[in-house]
Amino acid sequence: MSAEPAQWTTHNVRVAAPAGVVYTLIADAEKWPLYFSENIHVERLEFDGERERLRMWSLMDGRLKACILHRHLDPVRRRIDHRQEPPAAPLASMTGVLTVHDQGTHASEAELRYAFSVVDDLPHDRAWAQQAADRNSRIHLADLKRLAEHWTRLDELTLAFEESIRVNGPPELVYDFLYRAADWPGSVPHITRADLTEDAPGVQHLSLQTLTGHGAQTTESVRICFPHAGRIVYKQTVPPAALAAHTGEWSVVPDETGVTVTAQHTVVLREENLPTGPGRREGLAHARRQARRTLGAGTRALLTLARQHAQSAVRML
Repeated sequence: MSAEPAQWTTHNVRVAAPAGVVYTLIADAEKWPLYFSENIHVERLEFDGERERLRMWSLMDGRLKACILHRHLDPVRRRIDHRQEPPAAPLASMTGVLTVHDQGTHASEAELRYAFSVVDDLPHDRAWAQQAADRNSRIHLADLKRLAEHWTRLDELTLAFEESIRVNGPPELVYDFLYRAADWPGSVPHITRADLTEDAPGVQHLSLQTLTGHGAQTTESVRICFPHAGRIVYKQTVPPAALAAHTGEWSVVPDETGVTVTAQHTVVLREENLPTGPGRREGLAHARRQARRTLGAGTRALLTLARQHAQSAVRML
């Protein structure tokens, strides 16, 4: 038995950016995993220009939750109404409204209102949901403020690229290599440690220690695996020091003559690592090249080993 939604809770944040910019960042939900720390992956299922349906995976008080999010976008009023259906347990309902108010040429206010109920109205579930929703709302608005106030530099800080390889072997074996990341140490030269847990089938938490030209570094990721589609999407929740954010996808696509394996990367450079003043442009160009070179080298090593894994198994048959 479900309870009716409780009273509405409101959070506000002042942003030193135009209201149109703030609204656009909120409206573009497919980029949320790159921009908002609690969002792991978003896929658009339907969109008619006004209403959309999204499949979304997010961290809620440290727990990965999945839901279908229905949104109604109103760019004229700069308002987005949303509801989860079905909401992630223990929620029975979750609905909200995010509105951006114009406060001047380079100033605005984002207002987030939400209401929820929990299954059977259990007190401990209601307390957890209130705490988690409050925490996520504050983090989301803080991320929005930081992001919007750097909007003029966002394009130059963002880098997207991909690496691909052809494989003459079964796609299942390629996918198996990419899926079993816990087995990478010992076969992948630059990976010295891999700790992988899978709380639910296809949802992996991966901690990797890798060797770089500057020593060892540890990254942490959440990976969502779609074996029937040959896809693994991920977000680094603890990216390398040079990056503010890193999302990516492995895809294994068979055709009549073999298999194409592609690794996609999208990163946001950490701006505080860049020089200021006259040297900023050169520093930015160097940081972009370095990120492309480092990630590309590691990716190519994994792609090559995935190919060897699949093709060597075929030769043994």
